[in-house]
Amino acid sequence: MDYVKFGSTGLKVSRLCLGCMSFGDPGRGTHSWTLNEERSRPLIRQGFEAGINFLDTANVYSAGTSEEILGRAIRDFAQRDEIVLATKVFNRMRPGPNGSGLSRKAIMMEIDASLKRLGTDYVDLYQIHRWDHGTPIEETMEALHDVVKAGKARYIGASSMFAWQFAKANYTARLHGWTEFVSMQNHLNLLYREEEREMLPFCADQGIAVIPWSPLARGRLTRAWDETSERQRTDVFGGTLYRQAEDADRRIVEEVAAIAAKRGVPKAQVALAWVAQKAGVTAPIVGISKPNHLTDAVAALSLNLSAEEIAALEAPYVPHRVEGFV
Repeated sequence: MDYVKFGSTGLKVSRLCLGCMSFGDPGRGTHSWTLNEERSRPLIRQGFEAGINFLDTANVYSAGTSEEILGRAIRDFAQRDEIVLATKVFNRMRPGPNGSGLSRKAIMMEIDASLKRLGTDYVDLYQIHRWDHGTPIEETMEALHDVVKAGKARYIGASSMFAWQFAKANYTARLHGWTEFVSMQNHLNLLYREEEREMLPFCADQGIAVIPWSPLARGRLTRAWDETSERQRTDVFGGTLYRQAEDADRRIVEEVAAIAAKRGVPKAQVALAWVAQKAGVTAPIVGISKPNHLTDAVAALSLNLSAEEIAALEAPYVPHRVEGFV
């Protein structure tokens, strides 16, 4: 496993980030396809053994049980100080007017709740899961700054939003001398490339780490177009992401399959190699539910696609309406 600088910070992370939305009590939250603790732990351990030191979860994943499972696995299988642990805040965690969002009250309440579930005194990266239209960005950025200064987080980051919003957030922090976002967790894969227009160039210019979510398009790039999975059948949010340009998407999936067959590798390796080789990408976030998913992800880092192969994979793409956060 190779390790790279996290944007312009001095932090070093593995070139893969282990996404932990797959781990959680399937009876809690909205994801019936998640793996319970007994099934999750061997996969998390496999990730550590593969050299992955970067793990991403969120307070909302399986109603907090993802954080609980991950925290116990880190305690049992790894050295906490060697792990780069990330979680997120924004989505609803409890009923009532202050049970979600990015107000000072919500952030201060949720960081403590996440730390308790994770069984740690700090997280390395605390991220806002989405933009909060109901809270002034000054309030959010100052609260996040205070979380860092209290020693509860080492860095802060953000997830999917418009590039102008991201720029506004960091400008606001810089104006007041507050902690700035050092990373962007955005939606990027062969079926959704709208981030290439504004967000990726902005992050490259500002030295911001890019850690894409759903690099395999929720598995659509790993199987034949007409095949499905339990997650695809039941993932309501995922169903909103890939329904705009099905003819073009089908051709992309077929091109992935053709290159994979020619190379003699699984389709997942080709699709993930494209993301990993993308200029500006720091570490794709990979979700796993089977041992071979991680094996393929690690192997993808060594699969160097040619310029001709990249051009063939990208050629069928057509512009998409923004999805994933609006």
